[in-house]
Amino acid sequence: MKKVLLLGDSIRENYQDAVTAALAGRAEVVHPAPNGAFASYTLCLLRVWLAELGTPDIVHWNNGIWDTFLRYTEDGPFTPVDEYVRTLSRILRELRRVGAQVIFATTTPCRDPHPDLDNRRIAWYNHEALALMRREGVDIDDLWSTVAADIPNLLCGDGLHLSDAGKRVCAAQVVRSIEKYL
Repeated sequence: MKKVLLLGDSIRENYQDAVTAALAGRAEVVHPAPNGAFASYTLCLLRVWLAELGTPDIVHWNNGIWDTFLRYTEDGPFTPVDEYVRTLSRILRELRRVGAQVIFATTTPCRDPHPDLDNRRIAWYNHEALALMRREGVDIDDLWSTVAADIPNLLCGDGLHLSDAGKRVCAAQVVRSIEKYL
């Protein structure tokens, strides 16, 4: 049975249980206890998580929502876009070192207006991340488009995390993106 590693932020935590249940008996699904939050946090802890969870055959991975946060307007987003892409590149390099099939999931949109997020900025970060992933031949799971198609129903009251319907829809899409490698 193949081992699937789910990496990502709190959005990953929203769909991980449904993905685990859907793949039961077909794949061993693992994920780190803390979420990956910022891309730099994922990079920092990646070796620790791989040592704890074992070598995956498939990695479904997202980072981005935290990187795009704009809490203090005078400072800009928490992670400048060029640093974000560089960090994604380093994470990808490390994932490839273990021989895993990597699937990159785009960052999901928020409900506008949101006090710390902006869909134009999230789209820009996704655009830059996708340029890297396409250059590197990485499979893409476009969670952005899925959620953007029905934001009122797929996001919960905080305007950021997935509603119950959003969890089901995103989990089903994540499962489909993983199944082709089982």
